Amino acid sequence: MTNLDRPRADILNIIGKNLGPDDLIDADRHGPHQRLRQIESEPLPDTIYDVLAAAAAEIPDQLALHFFETGEQLTYNDLLDAVNRMASGFFEFGVRKGNHVGVMLNNLPSFPIAWLALGRLGAVVIPINIRYTAPEIGYVLNDGDAEYLVLDAEYLPLLDEVDSMPEALTRNRIVVQGGSGGAAAFENLLKNGDPAFIPAEFADPEDLMNIQYTSGTTGFPKGCMLRHRYWVGTATVTARRDGVRYRNILAHQPYFYMDPQWMTLMAFLQRGTLFVANRPSASRFMDWVRTHRIHFCIFPEVVYRQPPDPRDGDNDLRRVAIYGVRKTVHEDLQQRFNVQAREAFGMTEVGSTLFVPLESTEMTGSGSCGIPVAFREIRVVDDDGNDVPQGEIGELIVRGPNILLGYYNKPEATAESFFGDWFRTGDLFRQDENGFLYIVGRKKDMIRRSSENIAAREVEAALMLMPEIDEAGVVPVPDEMRGEEVKAYVVLAEGFGRDDAPPEKIIEHACDHLAIFKVPRYLEYRTDFPRTPSLKLKKGELIAEREDLRTGSWDAVEEVWR
Repeated sequence: MTNLDRPRADILNIIGKNLGPDDLIDADRHGPHQRLRQIESEPLPDTIYDVLAAAAAEIPDQLALHFFETGEQLTYNDLLDAVNRMASGFFEFGVRKGNHVGVMLNNLPSFPIAWLALGRLGAVVIPINIRYTAPEIGYVLNDGDAEYLVLDAEYLPLLDEVDSMPEALTRNRIVVQGGSGGAAAFENLLKNGDPAFIPAEFADPEDLMNIQYTSGTTGFPKGCMLRHRYWVGTATVTARRDGVRYRNILAHQPYFYMDPQWMTLMAFLQRGTLFVANRPSASRFMDWVRTHRIHFCIFPEVVYRQPPDPRDGDNDLRRVAIYGVRKTVHEDLQQRFNVQAREAFGMTEVGSTLFVPLESTEMTGSGSCGIPVAFREIRVVDDDGNDVPQGEIGELIVRGPNILLGYYNKPEATAESFFGDWFRTGDLFRQDENGFLYIVGRKKDMIRRSSENIAAREVEAALMLMPEIDEAGVVPVPDEMRGEEVKAYVVLAEGFGRDDAPPEKIIEHACDHLAIFKVPRYLEYRTDFPRTPSLKLKKGELIAEREDLRTGSWDAVEEVWR
């Protein structure tokens, strides 16, 4: 019997913490493979609204959402009532099935209420990063063909700085949370909506739910077209893959990211409660976990880097998902925090794709991202899409019934990202003889800073808007705290010297055009770049020039030359 077919009862002993049979889902089943096949065999809810409605019908008085830093709480019945009211309010405001609606809201109940209500109407949500600058906001609104916008009042001044808005997005189509600013008030639409509202047209599983923007190698972010079945499938997989009940789930990332959205549905499917933080905090993370008796969360490595606390192991965690945590600290992390930590792999385009089963204790510290989840097929291929021999390195490609439809308004980028119906992840993997997969590198020109993917070409394009800069090359720099930091090499235009473009001026320019997490920390001047025969920049040679890429750079955080 392999570890992937080990009897389910062993999970109780693996997790410990006084769990009993009631803490298992479908306790008569066995092994990860059988669980995954069972998930695939059962019907799924049609839409994200249907996930909520089913939970509200079964446990109306159970707490659904707890925004613990503001004290706002909603039971399933309260949330269903608010979502129907908001759907009614949006409908009266003019929103119809298929309309594109930008949503730029903080981590408050208004975000999940708006997301679920727009899903109820069959509208398409465009989540907008609240740290975006005016140019980035304008790009997303225009690229996504936004027809309506919902945003917090504090972002109205940024909106006024946007150079060009979509033609359909007039001022009278903006809904503002926390202040009117001459626009409709979110609170009024919610208050005056009909709790018994039934939409004129219903959404279905194949309807577009989100245009979710993610960094890409082509420069500006690309909008992933994600259907209702994408969200329902991803949430179902994460809720059911372990066969364990996670009644208390922690979401600490901003709602405009995909993770809190699927975690909301995961909590509903578990008939549990989602505890939502205002913003991430490594120093307060374990206090949140202990106070709210969290069972499941995404566990960032930066929490492990906090000073040890005698209470670290005193928690109710049953499993944590870790992404890219160094395999050398995996075992110590588990012991210190008294938790089963398992690697996984996913991305905006394909959602949850790989996971290490709870039963696979022998994979601790292996660095493996696991095996395919339900609804996912994977292959490891060469540049032409041909399978490489087992154990050799190739690009991971993914197929499934609920991955992205493509990139919105970008047919060329969509075509380049697929081999037929197989999505090209751009990540290099190898697979061992037991079917476990290991990520070994990237084909994409990306920097991974904390939890953010940053496209090198987007940063380069922003820097080259400065007349003093002729060319820029951006690379990742290893960083113990954030995984990678951003370094920019710049070649100044003819006639300009360093006095014309000192580091402080370049960084200030970057801050005006890029979200703060994309702004380079390190800056180095050059007179030229190593190039290929076709004159393309050879970043590999730049990176290989010195062992420590920080040397010879201006450090914008420390404000010193290194």
